[in-house]
Amino acid sequence: MPVGTHASVKAICPRDLESIGVGIVLANAYHLYLRPGHDLVKRMGGIHRFMAWPHPVLTDSGGFQVYSLADLREISEDGVAFRSHLDGSLHFIGPKESMEIQRDLGADIAMTFDECVPYPSEYDYVSRSVELTARWAERCRDFWNGSEQSLFGIVQGGMYADLREKSAADMVSLVFDGYAIGGLSVGEDMATRLDMIETTKKCLSEDKPVYLMGVGSPEDLIEASLRGVDMFDCVMPTRNARNGMLFTSKGKLSIKNLHFRDDPRPPDDECECYTCANFSRAYLRHLFLSREILAYQLNTLHNISYYMKLMSGIRNAIRQNTLDKFIEKFYERQTLLKEEFS
Repeated sequence: MPVGTHASVKAICPRDLESIGVGIVLANAYHLYLRPGHDLVKRMGGIHRFMAWPHPVLTDSGGFQVYSLADLREISEDGVAFRSHLDGSLHFIGPKESMEIQRDLGADIAMTFDECVPYPSEYDYVSRSVELTARWAERCRDFWNGSEQSLFGIVQGGMYADLREKSAADMVSLVFDGYAIGGLSVGEDMATRLDMIETTKKCLSEDKPVYLMGVGSPEDLIEASLRGVDMFDCVMPTRNARNGMLFTSKGKLSIKNLHFRDDPRPPDDECECYTCANFSRAYLRHLFLSREILAYQLNTLHNISYYMKLMSGIRNAIRQNTLDKFIEKFYERQTLLKEEFS
């Protein structure tokens, strides 16, 4: 899922997202609550009409943003009081408020309100947080009951396997439409992250989708898919595009590199996106160094196209029972671009 935090995937319009096969985007309850306000979005006909996106939308509950962005948080049994990162104004979001915001936005998939703990955190603190997240999840479910929205429960537990197992059991007992693995990609190494994914996944229902929140390098997608994860979101493809980093079938390409000053080739000769079909590395480098808006648009279009193709390849490999070979080939090719300039 490309990330459209403010009801917009940065530097790319909905029409172009459709053209490259995007079927669902993520928006954020916290940000839209603060600006322009979920009540305004509701008056405008809901998030689909507001952003001219007729396809599914998933909204994050705001728990992670309260943890990562808000100032002077005060956590209680009822929720979190915090000051806006925009203007310092005082706000409160708890399970009921989060569900009201997501209901008014009109998301197809809503997320329960949770506490995302800092990394690293002491075991006792994480244990208490897991208990609180479970109580909040139950309140979200009770408030949501009967809604047409799907609702996913979020598993927390920090980097402690037993707490991950407990949190997963709590979410399964509450019977949600899907389950998310939260609280990862917060500073831990990849081996720990994969261990937490494996630990959590084995405790979740086999017949419900599993969503890994905020984790999304190509390697992350590959390894998590191998371990049974179904859904992903991350700002990485769009943010990297705006910083001049392109993902290709042969590894990462920094378009501002002097090597590409007079390079007539496309970013990725195995990509069929509009960017690769029409523009050279030299031109994209020129646009980026000139700070032309078109640079961000073309780079973003390519990076999201790359991600869509990668996920399509993973799905096809799973269907054909060739995922191991697909992954082996992926890693073999990731160094080709470096070797080209060594």
